[in-house]
Amino acid sequence: MKLRVILTGATGMVGEGVLLECLSSPDVEQVLSVSRKPSGHTHPKLHEIIHADFHDLAPIQDQLTGYNACFFCLGVSSVGMKEPEYRRLTYDLTLHFAQTLLPRNPGLTFCYISGAGTDGTLQSSQMWARVKGQTENDLLKLGFRQAYMFRPGLLRATPGQQHVLSYYKYFGWLYPVIRTLAPKYASTLAELGQAMLHVAQHGAPKPVLEVPDIVALAKQ
Repeated sequence: MKLRVILTGATGMVGEGVLLECLSSPDVEQVLSVSRKPSGHTHPKLHEIIHADFHDLAPIQDQLTGYNACFFCLGVSSVGMKEPEYRRLTYDLTLHFAQTLLPRNPGLTFCYISGAGTDGTLQSSQMWARVKGQTENDLLKLGFRQAYMFRPGLLRATPGQQHVLSYYKYFGWLYPVIRTLAPKYASTLAELGQAMLHVAQHGAPKPVLEVPDIVALAKQ
């Protein structure tokens, strides 16, 4: 099955890494990037919709049809943010996007980038972990043909990426150390993208995928 992918977050480190895997994969025939600004990449497979307000998708909703995978890589840091605003930008925004896609793409596989430490029981003392956990839980209830929640930890950027988080410039050198000493907390962005492509085509044995699951799926 050739993949026609909707991707969000292409101007972020995670989304760009996943985008690069999509563009290099022979199994992907088209990528639609929905973003607030251009990704900075051009490719025959890539089409971009620049849209400022993800809480109002009505102006672009008719263009979000005919796809069989969505890689939702858009996200914000909770640092310095109160729970209502973080919930609006994480839970509300993601569910609205997913609910817009579902009736227009009944065979779609929805892949959501969550994060290591997300708490699906909603009991965590960490606000972000509860909000991400509720987002995961409710995405899984929507009724997609398949839905997978990816929980990456420390990620190594793909060489040549334009959009790299500022902390990575200072702490990226730690990646080989953590990969060796604590492999269940570290993977590459290439592995994350490859794992997402794999589950979109072949599925996975469970809906919530931690770092060891991501690395294993990338090898298949």
